Amino acid sequence: MLKFHDKIRVLNPFESLLDDGNVTALAFRERVDDTMLSGHYDPILVAISFIIAILAAWTALNMAARVSTSEGRAAWLWLSGGGIAMGIGVWAMHFIGMLAMDSGMGVSYSPGLTALSMAIAMASSLFALWLVSVDRLRLRRLAPGAAVMGMGVVLMHYTGMAAMEVNPAIVWDYRWVAASIVIALLASFAALWLTFRLRHEAAQVALMRFGAAVLMGIAIAGMHYSGMKAAHFPHQMAMHHQGMDGNWLAVLVSVVTLFILGITLLISMLDARLQARTSLLASSLAEANKELAQLALQDTLTRLPNRVLFEDRLDQAISKANREDRPFALMFMDLDGFKAVNDAFGHDVGDKLLVAVTERLLLPLEGQFTLARIGGDEFVLLADIAAPDDAARLANALVQSIDKPFTLDPYELVVTLSVGIALYPHDGRNDRELMFNADAAMYHTKHTGRNGYHFFQPSMNTFAQQQLQLMNDLWMAVEREELCLHYQPKIQADTGDVLGFEALVRWNHPTKGLLSPDLFLPLAEKTGIIIPMGNWVINEACRQLGEWRSQGQTQWSMAVNLSALQFEQPLLIETVMHCLLRHGIPPEMLILEVTETTAMNNPEQSVAVLTRLAELGVKASIDDFGTGYSSLLYLKRLPACELKIDRAFVQELNGEGEDATIVSAIVALAKTLNLRVVAEGVETPEQRDFLTRLGCSTLQGYLLGKPVSADAIGVQQSVSRLPDREMAASQG
Repeated sequence: MLKFHDKIRVLNPFESLLDDGNVTALAFRERVDDTMLSGHYDPILVAISFIIAILAAWTALNMAARVSTSEGRAAWLWLSGGGIAMGIGVWAMHFIGMLAMDSGMGVSYSPGLTALSMAIAMASSLFALWLVSVDRLRLRRLAPGAAVMGMGVVLMHYTGMAAMEVNPAIVWDYRWVAASIVIALLASFAALWLTFRLRHEAAQVALMRFGAAVLMGIAIAGMHYSGMKAAHFPHQMAMHHQGMDGNWLAVLVSVVTLFILGITLLISMLDARLQARTSLLASSLAEANKELAQLALQDTLTRLPNRVLFEDRLDQAISKANREDRPFALMFMDLDGFKAVNDAFGHDVGDKLLVAVTERLLLPLEGQFTLARIGGDEFVLLADIAAPDDAARLANALVQSIDKPFTLDPYELVVTLSVGIALYPHDGRNDRELMFNADAAMYHTKHTGRNGYHFFQPSMNTFAQQQLQLMNDLWMAVEREELCLHYQPKIQADTGDVLGFEALVRWNHPTKGLLSPDLFLPLAEKTGIIIPMGNWVINEACRQLGEWRSQGQTQWSMAVNLSALQFEQPLLIETVMHCLLRHGIPPEMLILEVTETTAMNNPEQSVAVLTRLAELGVKASIDDFGTGYSSLLYLKRLPACELKIDRAFVQELNGEGEDATIVSAIVALAKTLNLRVVAEGVETPEQRDFLTRLGCSTLQGYLLGKPVSADAIGVQQSVSRLPDREMAASQG
């Protein structure tokens, strides 16, 4: 085997020519040309070498993307595997390029130098991938890296050339050697730059990456064939049969290399697709988490912060105020008249109104603030202020912004704003105190006329604490059996006979005595206690009616009022039927009274619920008729047995005027729909007589009997038709 330095000796075979002093320069050149073997290339192998060069470049681009998007052990695995595959590809291109040269003679290769050239190719490829895996590739890193990689490619090429076992040695043309080195350096610089720039490109610019791979492959092949151009082989080159035979080697190297590059690219593409799918799933998960966070921290209707986020902002505001030693204002705001709008026009209109209110509340706000909706029609505001006057001006601007009609086609709605203001640290040192005191100031505004604002005063806490204590006591009222029912008789207008009773709840408070419904029912509805309380009323009313029936009063009926929340409960029908069955009450003896507003809030649902109850035998009554917004279409469909005229129309009834006209119209409508008419609030004989003449079938009021306990009614009670007895009952 020839030594490496023997094989790169320039013009050594022609020393004998130089010894002949008679040879002229021209003759020398002619004799040299005659001695050299120019050879030619196999076009198929040349094409294969170009394809392998392009695949090697494509592998480099893909491996760089995998390395840069991986971490830890995975990044090192991609770096190692990619470097080896790319190195084999670059070396195979070089080796097949040498095999492509047809010199007219057989050539053998030194296994050691061949393996060394492959190792150099792998090392330079590993270095290149490592170089482009950094986050930023500046020129001061790129230029030396390109020099190292270019010289590695040059060393790989000429080491491979040295592996060719020829005698005498190859004659080199320094000009082409220099050209090949320059091409290697420039190609390395361009390859590193393109690889770095395109490593993160998406699939939609794959054509750009493929174009870059073609350019890089041409540059690699150009360097090789420039180096091959620099080599000249003598005619009298001896054959060496030791080493690897090159006749079949081209096919073997091509197949193995294409297989390695193909497998590497396939794994890379599958990993890229898996990574893209994982990234998509991660993105979807992140988006879902973002939406969940928004749902958890934002009000879904108004997109304002909810109570959870507001409490966090309040804690931050307190910390900031302590650090900077400056106050801030907390304003508790509640809409006046919103419940009436919601009940009259439905939740859809109510929701639109809340969105419109939010837009108006945001208009006067500037600087550092947090506006939040904490439930229903309640809003809270954190605002930086320099003095209490700033809070007053801001509160007044908020009140004025709401105090204008809202046009929500086809309605024009009017609501107002009540505001309570608490200042930090004067009105509270922590979040609970501030919220409680601002709420107390807001309720003070509501009780003093609404549509305005008040700063918190310590005296306001008395009422607020009473309300809070009352609310706490109310939670235990059912469990402690503090609730009781009073019963007001319903009288047949023309005979004066008792037809039945209406059950009215009372609260026997342990310290405050007997409380009327107007003092605790609003709290019960606000807190949701009205649902268990209402279920208790139904059961107790049925129990009492069952007791009266066992005493012989089988003709009496029992009317029970249903709240809006209770009427919407899915278990209402089951609860009613369970109570009737438990106490042995015929379903037709129970009358459930539903206000007109409640029935019209969701007409379709009301029709469905009342129809089901009617099918089971339970009767229904439309209470407070004339105060809501009934649809005659739905009123006709509602399976009700009676209409109750609201007491507001009866109180001023004297036979003339608008109230008389309205009552007459209601009675006429009821007769047309085949409904009985109950007039409540009858307090004078004139009202009784007018309503009787008008056609009201049932009367109810203090003239005919006040709400009393079951013990006060007695089994034999009847109401006389004589006026003096009626007045006595009224005064009693």
